[in-house]
Parts: sequence; C-alpha cells; structure tokens
Amino acid sequence: MTDILMPALSPTMEEGVLTKWHVKVGDVVKAGDVIAEIETDKATMEVEAVDEGEVTDILVPEGSEGVKVNTPIARLKDEGGAAAPATKVEAQKSADQPAPAGHESGQGVATPEGVKAAEAVLPKASAPQASGERVFASPLARRIAGQNRVDLKSIKGTGPHGRIVRRDVEAAGIGGAQPAAPSSAATPAAEARKVQSLAQMGIPDGSYDLIPLDGMRKAIARRLTDSFRDVPHFPLTIDCEIDGLLAARAKVNALLEKDGVKVSVNDFVLKASAMALKAVPEANASYSPDGIAMHHNADVAMAVAIDGGLITPIIRKCETKTLSQIATESKDLAKRARDRKLKPDEFQGGTFSVSNLGMFGIKHFASIINEPQGAIMSVGAGEQRPVVKNGQLAVATVMTVTLTCDHRVVDGAIGAKFLQVFKAMIEDPVTMLA
Repeated sequence: MTDILMPALSPTMEEGVLTKWHVKVGDVVKAGDVIAEIETDKATMEVEAVDEGEVTDILVPEGSEGVKVNTPIARLKDEGGAAAPATKVEAQKSADQPAPAGHESGQGVATPEGVKAAEAVLPKASAPQASGERVFASPLARRIAGQNRVDLKSIKGTGPHGRIVRRDVEAAGIGGAQPAAPSSAATPAAEARKVQSLAQMGIPDGSYDLIPLDGMRKAIARRLTDSFRDVPHFPLTIDCEIDGLLAARAKVNALLEKDGVKVSVNDFVLKASAMALKAVPEANASYSPDGIAMHHNADVAMAVAIDGGLITPIIRKCETKTLSQIATESKDLAKRARDRKLKPDEFQGGTFSVSNLGMFGIKHFASIINEPQGAIMSVGAGEQRPVVKNGQLAVATVMTVTLTCDHRVVDGAIGAKFLQVFKAMIEDPVTMLA
C-alpha cells in the first residue's frame, strides 16, 4: 500500500481544497488518469495518476478545505498487491522538494498583489523504457528535464526506490533549474509573529463578522508584506497624452471588426511596455543574490481581479506579438483567470507587470513590486485635462502611469529612460508598430 499525498501544485501552496474525486474505492487507475481536482491559492487543477493500481481508501472526502500539503488523501495498491513506487500522483510533492511556505515566483500580481503561481504545466508520465520498465521521477525532476529537453531514461535516479529527483537532473548538466522552494522552517519571522486580536486593538468582540482567510488571500498578504518590507523600491510618474492612441485604436478596431477582435487601450499599453523593455533591456531584469538576471524576452504580466484576490496571467514574448494577437490572448487569459482555469506556466515567470485601474476611474496609484521582477507599472484613467502647448492652453486626453522600481536592479536613470521610450510609443502608436 502507498499513500497518495496532497500535492503542492504551486510554490506558495501550503494547503488546498480537495474539490472533487474522479475515482472511488475499488477503481483501478492507470498512468495519466485524472483522479481528483484540487483548488490551490491560484486555480483549480486536475491531479493525474502516474502508475497503475487499485484505490483501496479515500482518506479525505471531496469538498474538504484546508488540506495540508503532504497529507495522505487516498491509498493505492498495485495490481499485484505489493507496495507501489513512492510517487503516485504526477503533481505529488517530491521528496527532494520540501513543501513551500515562502515566496511565489511572480507572476501573478500586478501589485504583487500578485499572486501570481505553480510552475509549468504538469507533464504526463514518462513512457516505458525499451526494457519495459517505467521511468520513475519526481514531478520537479520531470519538469526541469522537460523544460531542458533531457531524456530521463539517460539519468540514474538516486531517490527512494531509484526514483530520479531534482539533484539527478541537475547533475546531468542542466543549468536552468530553479532553486527549491523554501521549507516551512524558512518562513519569515514576520509570518511567525502572532497578530494581535481585534479585541486587543480596541475593537470589541461581536461588533464584526470575521471572514476566514483563504489560500489566495494568505498568499497575497504574505507576498505583499515580503515585497514591501524587503525590496528597496521607489516610484517614477509620468503623464502621457493618448489622443493619438485613441484615434489609432479606432482605426485598428475598424480593420479588425470582421475578425471579431477588439483592441483595448490596455493592449496598446502591454505592447508599448514590451517594446520599451526591449529598447531598454536594463529594465527587463531581476535581482538575485547571485547576480542580475537580464531576461531575453519581455514576458509581460497583466493584473486581473478575480473573486477573493488578484492574479497576473502572462503574455509571453509580448514584444513579438501584434496588437490583435495580444488582444485575443489577453481576453482569453483574463477569462480563464476568473474561472480559475489557468495553467501554472500561464501565470508564473513574467519579467514585468502592468496593473491598470483606469477602468475604475483611478487617476494615479503606485503598485508593489511583484518579485522577482524588477519593476511594475501602474496605469491610471485617461481623462481630459488642461495642457499647455506652444505657450497656449489646450485640452488633451492624459493618462498617468507610475513605474515602481526595485532599486537593486532598476535605478532612477534606467527607470526614467524606460518611461521616456514608453511615453513616445504611447503618444505616437505608429512607432511601436514599425
């Protein structure tokens, strides 16, 4: 018998909701069968079996909330009745990767706010070897190997039961592996401090309704606190006249009407941000204790408000995409974000974030950096304001944007240069389409 454990499906996941079982006691599952659905702090995700066996016990009923990572949720017996290999769920937390409790990788927040997410789409189980034996590897090892096109059959496992674990893939010469998520023991001291009760702060019991924190809100609170406390940040603000952009948008949408595509102002902002990041590559960077990571592509995360929090799906290689492609992709990502149907690699790993509250009439605001990104841009509403042109008073549609920078990697001069390039493209959209 082998326990199926509650998997950690995102770097910040400490507990989850077991929303649905797709199997029952007595069912025989095969590799790749979906056995359950689990709601994380980011999305609802399917969990797949990676080996064959009979389900002998359902230990956690569906609908259970607050199920801790690595808690046994079911029990599996192989067809021969012997103990099955250690890993029974494709997404199960591997022995070499402790349950995370600290930061998540961006992406998802535009005011790290973000919440950002897990890492990469859960891979399918490896095909059997020529000898007929299955390749057993931890989910993290599979993910790293898949991202780097490494054949797991060529690697000798050193984990339990000969399973291939992260260190085995790294020992094979993979340079792109990400550091393991911190263990629970590494939780920041601030998280360990007990918060005073409202009564101790002068608010009497019974004068309020207390809504328990769900996983997403806990993740947002943790990331906001960590980022604001630990990242030396500063804001840069600039005004952009967008009358030319609005005129260009009307023409573009007229051309795209037959295709059913409608480009928004935010789509122009995403495109201009990506182009500016490529023009000023120093702004498309992340700080790490080992050095400054200069990103090859502008993977722009956009903040999307969802029930209970915020998530930032990512437009990958945004600088290479047309406005119609960005419009189509952003709408699809936003819809699936609200439905909590995003895959982990769709909201993790961005290099820059955009948070737009203009649709709510917000004129100006500054976001909190979405670590490990080097900057985040806050976009206000476009509104008619008096401006001076050639010594004469005039009226223009003006949009205020604020860039919050991580001073460790994006200093004032770099941030200012980025905003200059961004402003030029926003005010003359033809320049970003050339």
